[in-house]
Amino acid sequence: MTTPTTESSDTAEKSSQSRNARRAARLAESAGVGWKLMLFKVVMLGLIDALALYAIFVLIQSGQWLPASIVFVVTAFANWVYFSRGNLPAKYLIPGLIFLFVFQIFAAGYTGYIAFTNYGTGHNSDKDSAVNALMLSAQERVPDSPAYDLTVVEQLGQFSFLVTAPDGDVFIGGDERPLQPTDDAEIDGGTAVSLPGYNTLGFAQIVQNQQAIADMVVPISDDPNDGALRTPDGSMAYVYVSNLVYDEAADTMTDSRTGVVYSDIGTGAFTADDGTELKPGWQINVGVDNFVRAFSEQSIRGPFLSVLVWTFVFAFLSVFTCFALGLFLAIVFNDPKMKSKKYYRVLMILPYAFPGFLSALVWAGMMNQEFGFLNVVLFGGAEIPWLTDEWLAKISILLVNLWLGFPYMFLICTGALQAIPDDVQEAARVDGASAWQVFRSIKLPLLFVAVAPLLISSFAFNFNNFSLIYMLTGGGPRDAGASVNVGATDILITLVYKVAFVGSNADYGLASAFSIIIFILVATISVIAFRRTKALEELN
Repeated sequence: MTTPTTESSDTAEKSSQSRNARRAARLAESAGVGWKLMLFKVVMLGLIDALALYAIFVLIQSGQWLPASIVFVVTAFANWVYFSRGNLPAKYLIPGLIFLFVFQIFAAGYTGYIAFTNYGTGHNSDKDSAVNALMLSAQERVPDSPAYDLTVVEQLGQFSFLVTAPDGDVFIGGDERPLQPTDDAEIDGGTAVSLPGYNTLGFAQIVQNQQAIADMVVPISDDPNDGALRTPDGSMAYVYVSNLVYDEAADTMTDSRTGVVYSDIGTGAFTADDGTELKPGWQINVGVDNFVRAFSEQSIRGPFLSVLVWTFVFAFLSVFTCFALGLFLAIVFNDPKMKSKKYYRVLMILPYAFPGFLSALVWAGMMNQEFGFLNVVLFGGAEIPWLTDEWLAKISILLVNLWLGFPYMFLICTGALQAIPDDVQEAARVDGASAWQVFRSIKLPLLFVAVAPLLISSFAFNFNNFSLIYMLTGGGPRDAGASVNVGATDILITLVYKVAFVGSNADYGLASAFSIIIFILVATISVIAFRRTKALEELN
């Protein structure tokens, strides 16, 4: 009998180690980043870097250095993370953090910032833009003013005036770009007809863009009091001077026709002694004035408080009615004696399967006072004002929301009831408890343990249930006595939307203040409610 030598043992061990090393290399290669994935990463980061670079140039041109710096730092950090080895957690976190910042933190922060400004219709720019807009809005052609020979030119889709003054000097300028002298123009018959780098518009092109060219206002100089050039036909330009005279030193705007002086008194608009304001104004910081207006100005406070009360009533009744009906149906269809329960359950959740806004539009048509299905078919042609009477409109909203919301409550209650152990219920029945006592003392408390957080989230959802209100009633019927656009069925979120976007006077500052108030209310109620639900956890 022979025994293996030391040499053969070493050889076998080395061979085994070599096989293990090759297997580990293959596993590492298969788990590593392949060239296809690397190419995809390079292409995607290249697109993102190009977009970021474009955003940086745009921000720098508009003078916003801080946002440009932030975009540069974030982009550089993302490139370092994705092109470096390791940093695996950061590679997964960066996209989520960016989206969280853009769509949540920035949106909330910007809303808070706007709430402390007068931003809105007539106050949506800076002071220099407001001065220029005022000067342009009051312009009139100067009688017997010299005419300038005009050639309309275009560069990168932007029109410019190439004008020849009566003394032969050539200038070029455009909207908000004062005239600048140029020596490179081609002269034909004493008139500048083209300029290197620009395309000269022919007659057909001028006719095609006639309105845009006629609306152009080209300042003669940086001083708005010097007037501007405008053209009625695209061939000759004339001097227009504003009836308003701006005194930058005194910070006043004087109407040359009436002699009325408008001063900057810190309200974001030039204001006369009698309180008359020139519009547009400019955006300024107003502190807490928007919040003060919401609670102190009677024409706003009254509608706001009524909307606030209705919002709480609507949210509470929506949750209560949907939960009550959903729980009732869940108990009925959870009875083991009932046959074909699965088919009934499918029918119960059908309203939940359709989009809510589409269902609201269908119900709005069915509740039409003259042609709706309810009035024509069910009530024999009666003209019941379901959506135009204040109280009927509120009842209609609650009924439609019940139709849309009970399937959700039915589903969660069914699941919660089926999770309750049968032996607990059997023990209670053996002890002589009635069906009502079993439900009240056992089923309902255990049910609340599961559904209480969902009831809180449902309350928060209905507190901001914009689509139902807006699609069904539009917030109407309208309150004619309110200074803001508000109706009897408006809740806070639809009020915010109307103040911000509906009507000729949008007040983004006031709407943002309302949004902050909504956030505080919902957050406070949610925190209190979640703390109260901790008591239910002891039942587990």
